[in-house]
Amino acid sequence: AQHSHPADCLGERLEGPGAVWYRVAAMVPSFRTRALVCALLGLSMGIGGCAAPASTRSASTPSQRRSLPPLVREVLPNGMRLIAQEHRAASTVAIHLWAGVGGRDEAIGERGFSHFAEHMLFKGTTTRPRGFVDREVEAVGGRTDAGTSNDYTFYYLLLPAARALSGISLMADMVLNSVFDPAELGREREVVFEEVRLNEDNPRSSLGRQLYNLLYDGHPYGRPVLGDVKDLRDATQESLRGYYARHYVPDNMTLVVVGPVDPAAVRAAAIEAFGSRPATGYARPAVGAPAPLEGVRARSVERPERQTQLGFAWLAPPLGDPDMPAVDVLSHILGGSRSSRLNQAPRERARLGSGISGWYGGLQGAG
Repeated sequence: AQHSHPADCLGERLEGPGAVWYRVAAMVPSFRTRALVCALLGLSMGIGGCAAPASTRSASTPSQRRSLPPLVREVLPNGMRLIAQEHRAASTVAIHLWAGVGGRDEAIGERGFSHFAEHMLFKGTTTRPRGFVDREVEAVGGRTDAGTSNDYTFYYLLLPAARALSGISLMADMVLNSVFDPAELGREREVVFEEVRLNEDNPRSSLGRQLYNLLYDGHPYGRPVLGDVKDLRDATQESLRGYYARHYVPDNMTLVVVGPVDPAAVRAAAIEAFGSRPATGYARPAVGAPAPLEGVRARSVERPERQTQLGFAWLAPPLGDPDMPAVDVLSHILGGSRSSRLNQAPRERARLGSGISGWYGGLQGAG
């Protein structure tokens, strides 16, 4: 759900006899209980249940049984959540910052602001001018990126372990002190517009967007995360920075650090880097459930490509629902790999399509 959003993973590359259109449909949900899904999967795989027979399970080695040090989870005094995991498998550290802001939080006039703000956080802070990523991350062999979805925005740094604490300081500066320079804003706006054009030009990406629009008709999840061109064109330093300042607050963020680190040192660095910003009492509005599907919603769109794209979508369990694992396994068996049922029957044996994929994604309000 980042620059290529989860919706981009949807879509089938199906051959069509001269067709220059594709059809997108959303159908009435039909989910069985977890026990029944488990039984059906067991039958479809030719076994008696979801677990492999004891005779086929391989014994774990001593290294596999070796547990990691305890995970550190803490809410800092200003409300920011900290998760630290000492993990010494490699001499690199991963630093993630997750903010509870995404496409669902945007009002009319702000559509696309979550994604636009994500871009701008790499374009300079009050103490780091444009180009700091090249100097402080890539110059030492590290990498960084970010992504925006309906429910969240995240940023990550991958650095040599010796740079862990300075990386935490860099992350804090990015998410707390970005300046949204007007000149940079103008340049980056064109980058975002190019992303919008590329998504429309890509039939698979366009199909995914259309699926979300149909499935979540009238719901925030149905709007494109990349935003609305008019809202993005009207965005100013003041309006975009105001949106950023409302949502990028300590009590709406989580810092995750994993690598060969001392959790106590990570905690001290996090407090030093983020602790000066007080809690705001931020309370994120809950996202409502989408309206239930009544019948079939369908759409056909003419495009110049020589292949037809066909997509189906159903409403599924939301994030954290007990049925999540069963639906995830079911979707993988049906279309999650080249050996999946849908790939083997319509594609390999019937030769009806050039590619079929299936995917399940849990969102906070629906799946």
